[in-house]
Amino acid sequence: LGVDTTVSPLSATSSTPVPVPKPRLPSPPPTEATWQLDELLADLGHTQSKLAAAGNGAGVPTETVLDNMLDSLTRDLQELGIKAAPAGVCAACRKPIAGKVLTALGKTWHPEHFTCAHCGKELDKGPFFEQGGRAFCEEDYHQAFSPRCAYCAGPIREKVLTALEQTWHPEHFFCAHCGKVFGDEGFLERNGKPYCHQDFLAMFAPKCQGCERPVLDNYLSALEAVWHTECFVCTECLSGFSGGSFFELEGRPYCELHFHQRQGTICHGCGRPVTGRCITAAGRKYHPEHFVCTYCLGRLHKGTVRECGDKMYCQPCYDKLFV
Repeated sequence: LGVDTTVSPLSATSSTPVPVPKPRLPSPPPTEATWQLDELLADLGHTQSKLAAAGNGAGVPTETVLDNMLDSLTRDLQELGIKAAPAGVCAACRKPIAGKVLTALGKTWHPEHFTCAHCGKELDKGPFFEQGGRAFCEEDYHQAFSPRCAYCAGPIREKVLTALEQTWHPEHFFCAHCGKVFGDEGFLERNGKPYCHQDFLAMFAPKCQGCERPVLDNYLSALEAVWHTECFVCTECLSGFSGGSFFELEGRPYCELHFHQRQGTICHGCGRPVTGRCITAAGRKYHPEHFVCTYCLGRLHKGTVRECGDKMYCQPCYDKLFV
């Protein structure tokens, strides 16, 4: 007698590759049957088609002819002293098995009747898979019951990888942008697609307004953009804003000095920004207290100012020096 074999269907795991169930072989036919019985049953198989044709031509059912033939053979064997008790009942045709017997799925079969439930291929000499109490050849089993790869849609026959609530061939789970298979660093997900860390940051991470590199952790938000803390500095002198405030010009941050330089509001007398009252003379701006005669340092008043070599003089000093 053969050994009952059962193979469970392939199942997907949560996150790591797992092996699929291995096909099992049906039990081999018994080796202790008498050679006389094997020879007679082989002859019966060869003449089956002829008997079927003869029976149909005579109006006698083929099954009746074969049953009569089997009964006659059994009597002949008994007269020869050979016991020919049936080895079981075939699960497919429900007839007694007098010759070779195959045991699989907890049942006995004529070898030629143990076939794939889908395509009908005989399974007595090859591996098979079981599903729902039925036997399938390897190809039909995988097509019907194996999980499908989310990338190629083909059945997964060996190792299965589960990620993003889908199943994949391990070699088909790679970065959706560069195609690189993920290593120990893992992956990041965007819109249901996996990406390597490098591509994910390059494509989706916010960019620093200062250096245009991805912002990963510490950052600040200013001027409707995000910045690395070390990149938020004066556009002109690259110094940080220690006072906690900055000046904005054309979307860029400036310290007070360079903001006023860009704006043209630096006092020509002291070189510091003019933030309050301002005097404009000869296209230049001054703090009121710094609008003085270059020679006598007296306060100047509009209308009494004389210019020479970008310097301002009161009328008396100008007359004294240049007239």
